[in-house]
Amino acid sequence: SGTAARAVQDATGIRLAGERVHFKAEHLQKTGSFKPRGAFTRLDALTAEERARGVITISAGNHAQALAYAASFERIPVTVVMPEGASRTKVAAAAGYGAEVVLHGTDVGATLRRMEELREERGLVLVHPFDDPLVIAGQGTVGLEIVEQLPEVDVVVVGVGGGGLIGGVAPAVTAARPGARVYGVEPESSDALARGLAAGRPVPVAPRSIADGLGAPFAGEWAIAIAARSVEEVVLVDDATIVAAMRFAAERMKQILEPAGAAALGALLAGKVPLRGGETVCVVLSGGNVDLARFAELVMGEHPPDWAGAGPR
Repeated sequence: SGTAARAVQDATGIRLAGERVHFKAEHLQKTGSFKPRGAFTRLDALTAEERARGVITISAGNHAQALAYAASFERIPVTVVMPEGASRTKVAAAAGYGAEVVLHGTDVGATLRRMEELREERGLVLVHPFDDPLVIAGQGTVGLEIVEQLPEVDVVVVGVGGGGLIGGVAPAVTAARPGARVYGVEPESSDALARGLAAGRPVPVAPRSIADGLGAPFAGEWAIAIAARSVEEVVLVDDATIVAAMRFAAERMKQILEPAGAAALGALLAGKVPLRGGETVCVVLSGGNVDLARFAELVMGEHPPDWAGAGPR
C-alpha cells in the first residue's frame, strides 16, 4: 500500500520533494516476516535422505519461526538454536510450529558454537539464515513482487542484517527495472554489510542494536558480492531513529513493526536515503515480531529525533 508524500511531509516535517512512498508489508506475512520465502526455497532442494535426517539453524527469532513453519508443511524435523536472551514471543512461536528450540549462549558466538555441535552430533542439515544462495533466491521474490506491483519504482529501501534479504531483492529489482536504486539500511552498532563491503569480505561485528533481527555477527559472502554490484549504498541509522519509525508506523500507519522491520522506514523519514525529486519509493517493512511489553517500553521512551513528533496525526 502507499501514502502520498505530502502526508509523510506533514507528519514528519521532512520534504520528500514530491516522491510517492509505498510499503512492502512483509511484516504481515505468515510468521510475521519475509523469512518463509527463503526457508521454503531451501527446503524444496533437500534430498529425501536429508529430509529424513532433519535440519538445524541459528536465529534470533524470525528465521527460526519461518524454518519451523516451513518444515512443518514439509514434515521435516527441525532444530533451532536461539540465544538465551531471545524474545519469548519468538521462542514460543518457533516451538509452536513444531521446532525443537535450544536456548544457549548470551552472545552470538556461543550460540553459533552450540548449533555447530548439535549439527555434528545429530547429522543435521544446516539451513543458514542468510548466507545461502537458495535462501537468498527465495528472499528475492520480494524484489520480483515489488517490480510486478510497482513497475515504475525508482528507489527500494531494505533493512540489512546478514544480507539475505537485500542479496535477493537488489538483483531482482535492478535486473527487472534498470536504473532503479536499492539502498540498504543498518543500525550504526550492527554494520556488518557496510564493513564487509569496505573490506571485500565478511568482517566479524559485535551487534548491539535494539534491532535484534538485524544483529548478524557478519554479512554473508554471497550478500557482499551481490551488494557490490547491485546496491547503491548502505546507510546507517541509530536506535533512536529506529524507535521513532516504530512510533510513526503505529501512530500514522496503524502498523506494528519490530525494530528490525522499522529500520528502513526510519532511514527514509530521517532523510538518510538520497532522493532526486519526483521519484517512486518502496520501503520494505520486513518484520513485526515484537513483544507488546517491549514495544510499549520502546515507543514510550524519551528523546525521539526532531522529526518524529511533527505535524498532525
